Amino acid sequence: MVDIRKCSFCGSELEPGTGKMLVKKDGAVQYFCSSKCQNNMKLGRIPRLTEWVPKPPKQEKKKK
Repeated sequence: MVDIRKCSFCGSELEPGTGKMLVKKDGAVQYFCSSKCQNNMKLGRIPRLTEWVPKPPKQEKKKK
């Protein structure tokens, strides 16, 4: 069974055998689809504020 992983920065799905995996000293694992995503994460940028990252769909407000 092949696990489908998501990019830790932009949220796009990674095909098996592609992308980069970064393991931190504390054991946290991050997956990146490109060096662009990896560098933006390293610089401390927020994904929802970058223009090229797809926005999540807006949720409808619940009425009381």
